[in-house]
Amino acid sequence: MRFQAAVLRSYEDPFALEEVTLHTEPADGEILVEIAGCGMCRTDLAVRRSAGRSPLPAVLGHEGAGVVVRTGGGPDTAIGVGDHVVLSFDSCGHCRNCRGAAPAYCDSFASLNLFGGREEDPPRLTDTTGGALAPWFGQSSFAEYALVPARNAVRVDPALPVELLGPLGCGFLTGAGAVLNTFSAGPGDTLAVFGAGAVGLAAVMAATAAGALTVAVDRHPGRLALAERFGAIPLPAETAGLPEQIRRLTDGGAQYALDTTASSPRINDALRALRPTGSLGLVARLHTALPLDPGTLDRGRSIRHICEGDAVPGLLIPRLTGLWQAGRFPFDQLIRTYPLADINEAERDCDAGRVVKPVLLPAGRSR
Repeated sequence: MRFQAAVLRSYEDPFALEEVTLHTEPADGEILVEIAGCGMCRTDLAVRRSAGRSPLPAVLGHEGAGVVVRTGGGPDTAIGVGDHVVLSFDSCGHCRNCRGAAPAYCDSFASLNLFGGREEDPPRLTDTTGGALAPWFGQSSFAEYALVPARNAVRVDPALPVELLGPLGCGFLTGAGAVLNTFSAGPGDTLAVFGAGAVGLAAVMAATAAGALTVAVDRHPGRLALAERFGAIPLPAETAGLPEQIRRLTDGGAQYALDTTASSPRINDALRALRPTGSLGLVARLHTALPLDPGTLDRGRSIRHICEGDAVPGLLIPRLTGLWQAGRFPFDQLIRTYPLADINEAERDCDAGRVVKPVLLPAGRSR
């Protein structure tokens, strides 16, 4: 089967739209999805800084959504042809964490999603010369089609705009899941969100839907305006005495804080903004040591990393689409669509902060 895909051949080169070949039909427990739209996530772009750990050339993309066109059957495939699905991260399904409803902490998460995926011999996806193209997150959905494990897919209401739903599989899932799953935030709780990008704004929307009071911190006025629209109190990152201001706004300190910046100064600000017994969640990967200021972990404060919003995608994604249908999680306001052929423009706009969440549409799906 031949189709178009955006191929990244080196860590410095732009994406190239190429014809690729899929050499296999879906096996047991797999589905073939015609991609309607795929979000561009910071994790896709971080491949350029992965120092050889993520193999290239590859077809990236891990926020895909579309329509199932073939299935491999098998006892684990409850999804059928014609179903609309959102694709999420890959997991093995049988390690202790997968069995314990924590697939984001799968023992094989890094190898399955980031470092070459499941072993393929011979390769299943190749370019026009027969060269192998590495898989990504069990999806490789910067493409017209994606062959995925059915456990990666979540069936959604066909009345929904499936081309916009892909970011619910990772970026929006991460921010909303941190609030709804990790923190279990609810009415009367207080939350400080550091960084109002796609993940941070999803957290703001989820906190507002849950009834929590939220302060959003960012250095971009436009992002703060969005956070305020979604129910947060905006606070510029350069505010003097930032932790003290957050403690004042949250009546003694936030119960929860979420950092999306991976900035050591911001993480220390977040810890100082917490009330006693408060919790800080980190969603961005740290690439340097994290020095903590004296006293930031006193009085029962805690800090932990959160992967994929602690989510079971099959539970959280339907919850988020239900909130969207009720007008309480307006994630579509963060999206700008691009033809798949304009993937390099989408990357430039994302890097420059001109768009919160790019979504790439294969040919024929332009809005």
